[in-house]
Amino acid sequence: MNSYDAVVYDLDGTLVHLAVDWDAVASEVAATLRDRGTEPPDDLWAMLQHARDAGHGEAVESVIADHERDGARRSTRLARADDLPLDVPVGVCSLNCAAAVRIALDTHGLADHVRTVVGRDTLDTEKPDPKPLLTALGALDATPERTLFVGDSTRDEETARRAGTAFEWVED
Repeated sequence: MNSYDAVVYDLDGTLVHLAVDWDAVASEVAATLRDRGTEPPDDLWAMLQHARDAGHGEAVESVIADHERDGARRSTRLARADDLPLDVPVGVCSLNCAAAVRIALDTHGLADHVRTVVGRDTLDTEKPDPKPLLTALGALDATPERTLFVGDSTRDEETARRAGTAFEWVED
């Protein structure tokens, strides 16, 4: 790893694997939307956006977050978590809700090594919008050009590009 002033990690698939059955989550979210009189799109994240647009965001967010928090308690630690602690400030920027991120970090003894958490519900936008990653950098008093973002998805890579940070795939 090059010399950086801060490192920010994605959570699920990077530091831990949340034990979440995403198909079950999507089914429950779809049922929630149908119960509220709206036909859901096929994709879970499209359902969340649809719910927000239709005024049902809080109900759908609650369903997703319940599964994530439970999955965080039953999560497995991944090899990249063994990199912590680092000698630079560390943050987590995740598409998961902030509470689930904190539960997973606590579950695996990582919380003391992470200075800031930005989850899906921290701001009014989420990855790949750069704002969540830039918010994490602000909390770490870091600049994009001196920060590394480590993730496991093209969404993470796009977030890093948009924020102006270096990016590293978790497998690297």
